[in-house]
Amino acid sequence: MENKVEFVKHFQARTKQLALNAIKLFQILPKNEEAKIIGRQFLRSALSIGANYRAVCRARSKAELFAKLSITVEETDEVLYWIEVLVESNLMNADKVFSFVQEGKEILAVLSTARKNAR
Repeated sequence: MENKVEFVKHFQARTKQLALNAIKLFQILPKNEEAKIIGRQFLRSALSIGANYRAVCRARSKAELFAKLSITVEETDEVLYWIEVLVESNLMNADKVFSFVQEGKEILAVLSTARKNAR
């Protein structure tokens, strides 16, 4: 049981750190209208991951747990989509987001597996 508790605490910290890193990326975006619009979408999704994961940890039923996990999977995938758009539109340098994308993919894999096992 202690391993599960440690994992949950560690994963909560990872999702919060992803949000903090997203804020830093948002802050370095160009100050044009396109970057503002896409950046806000990116930031909302990124901040949602950790908040919804905390809700997963407090789920009152298996159905609620599955629903909240589904939201975290969707939001994480959306974050990765917005990063792709930012890079492919030349609003963000791919080198600046490489580690963020890697962490996002790892978090997505963990959340997807958790959702699959929650069925």
